[in-house]
Amino acid sequence: MQEVKIDPVYTTLRSGHELSHRDLLTRPNQAISGGNGIFVRYKYPVLTADHTPLFWRYDYNPETNPHFLERMGINAVFNPGAIKCNGMYTLIARVEGADRKSFFAVAESPNGIDNFRFRDYPIRMPETENPDINVYDIRLTDHKDGWIYGVFCTERKDPAAPPHDTSSAIAQAGIARTKDLVTWERLPDLQTPSKQQRNVVLHPEFVDGKYAFYTRPQDDFIEAGKGGGIGWALCDDIENPVVREETIIDNRVYHTIKEVKNGQGPPPIKTDKGWLHCAHGVRGTAAGLRYVLYMFLTDLQQPDKVIKQPAGLFIGPRGDERVGDVSNVVFTNGWIMDDDATVYIYYGSSDTRIHVVTSTLTKLLDYVYNTPSDPLRSAACVEQRYGLIESNLAILKKVNE
Repeated sequence: MQEVKIDPVYTTLRSGHELSHRDLLTRPNQAISGGNGIFVRYKYPVLTADHTPLFWRYDYNPETNPHFLERMGINAVFNPGAIKCNGMYTLIARVEGADRKSFFAVAESPNGIDNFRFRDYPIRMPETENPDINVYDIRLTDHKDGWIYGVFCTERKDPAAPPHDTSSAIAQAGIARTKDLVTWERLPDLQTPSKQQRNVVLHPEFVDGKYAFYTRPQDDFIEAGKGGGIGWALCDDIENPVVREETIIDNRVYHTIKEVKNGQGPPPIKTDKGWLHCAHGVRGTAAGLRYVLYMFLTDLQQPDKVIKQPAGLFIGPRGDERVGDVSNVVFTNGWIMDDDATVYIYYGSSDTRIHVVTSTLTKLLDYVYNTPSDPLRSAACVEQRYGLIESNLAILKKVNE
């Protein structure tokens, strides 16, 4: 066999890429001082397109790639589902190739804030008889029935669109389940009364002996139309997932952070005070749609009954988070609560990268319970703030006497 001569330039280029990649993967993250006391932000994203393995992107054969050029680019890594698995903080990220197709890939970290590494292979997600064109934004639910479920958006071209329309799509909720995050069983897509479904989430427990879903009915792929809001629906059989009725439990509201759209983020966390939820809200601005995160609490026995909802946003895009493929957006579909009640909230920014903030269950419940709700009028908001100011000034006066 003739020995292959490797160009020294190839070796230099490959080594340089590998060293830079190693430095990125092992870079310690840093907590950012200051903030609102509710959560801690971190300096660096936990995952980006550059974190994906080089052997996903480059041809390592010097004969076919003597200049060590990228052959299959990665455009973005964002919107991960999250779960603690075998002691590792595990994200199933939405990875978008340069060809605009998204797929799912597992990345793991020993501490949840840095040193995330992708597994060697992305997930081979089975298809239904009607193949997906695109899949994204998976929510992971460790259900009481013993399975880990992934509920994600499956997108296909609208068959009713005229031939010249190459952008109209139909979104539905795809469902798959696994025991190990490696081998997945695809179930039929969720059937609902709505024309389109986005941001569907499986509740972690049975409700009245049924599987329960948080839905987001829409009339159109982008616009909510007469639909919208976070819905609630029950299903008898997860292997034949059909719901007959959706009830909106958290509506869109005029002149709020959720006036255009809103949707459930990750599955809620069960607490002594109720089910803790993190969701996204969308409003229109002169610069386009703005996505932020907000929180609410539902009743422990009636998960479809909202009992607390602080006013306004919980997390909004800041600094570099505001810039990307779809700017001015933060979006979450994954969080992890540790045994010590530390909560790791993973969110995508501007459809480009993944960040984490950390908090505690105690702080989050304090925030949800003791932050005033939105009175929905400027004058009423001023009165709320007057109450806070007067209380604080009275305290300061006593301190200074």
